[in-house]
Amino acid sequence: MHELSIAMQLVEQIVGVAEANQLPRVDEVELQTGVLRRVIPEMMQAAFKEATGNSIADGAVLKITDIPAKARCDQCALEFEPEADNFLCPECQVANVTVLEGNVIILKSVSCQADQS
Repeated sequence: MHELSIAMQLVEQIVGVAEANQLPRVDEVELQTGVLRRVIPEMMQAAFKEATGNSIADGAVLKITDIPAKARCDQCALEFEPEADNFLCPECQVANVTVLEGNVIILKSVSCQADQS
């Protein structure tokens, strides 16, 4: 389950952001995952819950948004949306592409609610 290692690295980043911005706690985290990274949302949610225990982000809500894949054929320059395991160009049938999008994991935002005093 590679989601746990991703979640652990994510928590390190979240703690750093929270400390740098003097957040008392983290209530919500927004994560963008490229479909080529094959992150399974349900497994990522469970891994995030495990990784955030006893941290400033314990109990935070994780919102995950998928980034579709996009590739450009190096043979004919067609841009297309490949499947995770099929990079064959639909135009020229060559599997020689440059991945343009969908192979990243981005920590989009970290937020907390203002204290109600």
